[in-house]
Amino acid sequence: MTTVLAPMSGSAVGLAAVPDPVFSQAMVGPGTAIDPERAPGQAVAPITGTIVKLHPHAYVVVGADGRGVLVHLGIDTVQLRGEGFRLLAAEGDHVEAGQPVVGWNPAEIEAGGRSPVCPVVALDAPAESISDVASGRIVVGDELFQWS
Repeated sequence: MTTVLAPMSGSAVGLAAVPDPVFSQAMVGPGTAIDPERAPGQAVAPITGTIVKLHPHAYVVVGADGRGVLVHLGIDTVQLRGEGFRLLAAEGDHVEAGQPVVGWNPAEIEAGGRSPVCPVVALDAPAESISDVASGRIVVGDELFQWS
């Protein structure tokens, strides 16, 4: 069982609320999404593991069991080419759950006309392996979902 923690504070809204079909239809895997607080902050590692992919707008942490969790900061944010994001870790780094990975400001993303909603996805997991999905107000580090 893998416990996936909230990489930021906000409201857990579910993948169906993500304005992008790749995420809303769970094409990359099941999980949930967070509508983040509109304030400067940091996105943290949702699990303990190694950062195997790190872009300013998204990252994947893979645990010792080989399970990867994707955190995507906003929708269509790849178009920003890193503007507005600050890397706080590097690809290949070992991180503890809760360790800061990227600094960003969701209010700036929204002001630029993009959705700041953040999908948090259990990569390539069967839908039925996800349970205890949080809803409503969450704080960074809260349990977001269980991956069995």
